[in-house]
Amino acid sequence: MKIIGFTSFDGEKPQILLKGDSCMLVNRKPFFTPDDPADMQALPCIVLRVSRLGKSILARFADRYFDVFAYGYDIFAKDKLIQAQQAGQTWSEATCFDYSLVVGEWQLKDFLPTENLCISPEEAIVRASRLMTIRQGDLIYIHTHAPARKLTRDEVLTGPEESVYCKIK
Repeated sequence: MKIIGFTSFDGEKPQILLKGDSCMLVNRKPFFTPDDPADMQALPCIVLRVSRLGKSILARFADRYFDVFAYGYDIFAKDKLIQAQQAGQTWSEATCFDYSLVVGEWQLKDFLPTENLCISPEEAIVRASRLMTIRQGDLIYIHTHAPARKLTRDEVLTGPEESVYCKIK
């Protein structure tokens, strides 16, 4: 399983980012903040679950390649992100660590909110499938334009209608 992300920090053009499957946090498990980063933040996102195999998918067929979505949060270390941006490096150290993607309950794609996303779900499918073959079970997360939230210990992250729940420890 691949986790493919479309991120847009500070209004930049959406960039693609790959995460390993150990980055996913599900089933209402708590997120334990690492000791070293001082500034952990969470960005709201939408997570799509790929439902079929595809490569170089055309935009008009893209909606056929995901069946459900979930609300989620992409957790990152703001201080490491700033350092990476200033040095012209990738964001991997700041965003790709264990349990950094909180995924809520799956919902039918009929109720997918498409406003406020940094890229449309269809465009995300098209761009991801141009780079690599997407397979059933892969996840594609898309950041929203909502501001990031600073995380504090003993806080609870929730999404719309409690569809996402994560306790910060």
